[in-house]
Amino acid sequence: MTVIKGESTVTGPFSARPSDPGSPAPGRPSVPENLPDPWGVRRAENLLTSLEGILSARVVTTPLGEVSEIHILAQSGLAPKQIVRNIESALLAQLGLKVDHRKISIAQTAEVRPLEAVEDAVRERALHRAVLFENLQVSPGRRPHRIMITVTLSFRGQRESADEESSDTPRSRVEAAAKAAVTVLDRLMTDHSVALEGAKIVDAFDREFAFIAVQGLGGRETLLLTGSSQIKESAERAAVFAVLDATNRWTDARRPT
Repeated sequence: MTVIKGESTVTGPFSARPSDPGSPAPGRPSVPENLPDPWGVRRAENLLTSLEGILSARVVTTPLGEVSEIHILAQSGLAPKQIVRNIESALLAQLGLKVDHRKISIAQTAEVRPLEAVEDAVRERALHRAVLFENLQVSPGRRPHRIMITVTLSFRGQRESADEESSDTPRSRVEAAAKAAVTVLDRLMTDHSVALEGAKIVDAFDREFAFIAVQGLGGRETLLLTGSSQIKESAERAAVFAVLDATNRWTDARRPT
């Protein structure tokens, strides 16, 4: 970051001093939008931020309305002296204000991305997370008192499903859902492998959670991965999300760039 700062005086206030007692305090910076702007500070700052390469501007005035400091944050690539000349010209032409160039402080940043660009990047990254949940289906099993759980996940646009049959008990349902999710993961992760270590329901903080342990296998590396998810809609759904909680960072780190 480059900072250029000088010192001198500023000739001419923004406007006549108001007679009301609510005049700005010494050294007061920019004025909030919902308050009066007796010295025209807000107007000056809006003018400066409209200039090419200027990201933000802060104007500080004295109690008499004279400009004591102007602080500018600008993009890199423009010569600081040129930015100062643009500021002087704009203030003089638009507001009739002559400011000594040594009173203008310029700070330049290497790169500033607009908020919209940052949001787009975050959204794009979210759409390319390692593994995404697609669907969970619970249906009657082949025999009485048994159920069939089908879990569907996707990875980089590829969808896979796996079925797991179990007895119709809370613990078995959680284990079956977790095992089906791990089976799908193992199919999607062609260069690595995962295996279910265990699944159970735990009580914590007056709530129930599905707690999962998974073995992540990649080359010579073997890691025990754990994840949890609060049981809200169903224990089976929480088990699937617990598997993703345990494995998404691991799978994302091994995703091809």
